[in-house]
Amino acid sequence: MTTPVTYQRHDDIGVIVIDNPPVNALGQAVRQGLVEAIAQGNEDPEARVLVLVARGRTFIAGADIREFGKPPQAPILPDVIRHQEASAKPIVAVLHGTALGGGLEVALGCQLRVALPGTRVGLPEVKLGLLPGAGGTQRLPRLAGIAAALDLITSGRFAAADEALELGIVDALADTNDPLEAGLAAARDVLAGKRSPRVTGELPPPAADPVAIERYRARLEQEVPELYSPFRCIEAIAASSEGSLAEGLRRERELFLACMDSPQRAGLIHAFFAARAPHKVPDASDAPALTRLALLGEHPLFAQLKGKAERAGIDLSDNPDANAQACLAAPGSATPCPAPCLHIALLSPAEAEALDAIDADLALVVPEEGNMAELVTLRADAGQQQAVANALKALRLAIVASRQGSLLATLAKAAHGDAANPQAAMEAASLMLAERGWAYRDSDIDLLAIEDLGYPRHLGGPHRQACHTAGGDA
Repeated sequence: MTTPVTYQRHDDIGVIVIDNPPVNALGQAVRQGLVEAIAQGNEDPEARVLVLVARGRTFIAGADIREFGKPPQAPILPDVIRHQEASAKPIVAVLHGTALGGGLEVALGCQLRVALPGTRVGLPEVKLGLLPGAGGTQRLPRLAGIAAALDLITSGRFAAADEALELGIVDALADTNDPLEAGLAAARDVLAGKRSPRVTGELPPPAADPVAIERYRARLEQEVPELYSPFRCIEAIAASSEGSLAEGLRRERELFLACMDSPQRAGLIHAFFAARAPHKVPDASDAPALTRLALLGEHPLFAQLKGKAERAGIDLSDNPDANAQACLAAPGSATPCPAPCLHIALLSPAEAEALDAIDADLALVVPEEGNMAELVTLRADAGQQQAVANALKALRLAIVASRQGSLLATLAKAAHGDAANPQAAMEAASLMLAERGWAYRDSDIDLLAIEDLGYPRHLGGPHRQACHTAGGDA
């Protein structure tokens, strides 16, 4: 069995390579491999400095989602990072693509960080109802200060490489796109005394910043008073200036476990998984790629699609010809869709309330406001629906695939019909939709309600909430 982490030496530089496609997630095998490779590098008498790189399109993009909800397996990430900081030989981390969540925490545990062009870093755990649980709330403030840590951690936003350099999160920007080349060059600079590695956890605690703490607390109380984890993030970051690293890490762990126990964490992770592949049609046969689509009539969506067409490799025309594979027809379009083409009717949620009156193969339901469209199959088979869904996804249109009737239209009608309590109305409607079988996945109902109709994300969606409430777990 191949290991996702290997060790090799280039002259007097030891190189630790992570290769765990597609995004080098921090699964148990990677964590164990890092501990073993660090030990191997320290035991190698000819290695004087170590370099940590990742293969593929990105550094470590975060935790392994396959481990979500399961008991943690040793070594846990905080222990891995302790091994990094205890290394007798400095470790140079080379970041490319993204270094997110635990991936950035691994980098913070190294003694020097170099970023390649285009790199982005971030600690987005708050978006899953959590906080960085492997030292991010303690090491980031030691490098960038309390205010910067509050900004990045409570928002979960990503910082570009130049901002990361300015904040002190990375030590240098490379002028090459090759991680190994950049790492070897930085390691040689260390050996030549041109760069000084340092253990992040041994840096002095950041200066206390009560003004920034209160400013961010007030902002959160105004913007997201119902959320739990952002306020725990503030508490953890504040602890970084109040004592030793060990004391701060203990406080971070307490707050992390409190977030893990929060119902909001479960709801946000449910929403996260719901968004992974909502365009997938179960049991769809291999469908030929759609590369020629006609856009009939006028609609604001058309300009958005045309802006993405060239990169997607899809030809969009205003008139169908003999080579057109599908027609997307706006309401009121006078141009007919030729018989061989798949006919896709473009509708608003209100227009989609009566799909049985629509003469089309599929309906694309686009909300007045929101981020998610719905592709409903009327008479197209599963393979044809998947082909259209794939084409729309390539055009950067986020969609949910459904069948027979519109989930979005039903949810919108329920929400608008009960202005006093739209959440409860959507919850009732979601149970009816699940019973009708219009959704391929019940989580698709939740996703549309969250993205298009303002249902609170931290509750996980109306169907999840209705089921939990019915089961006595509100």
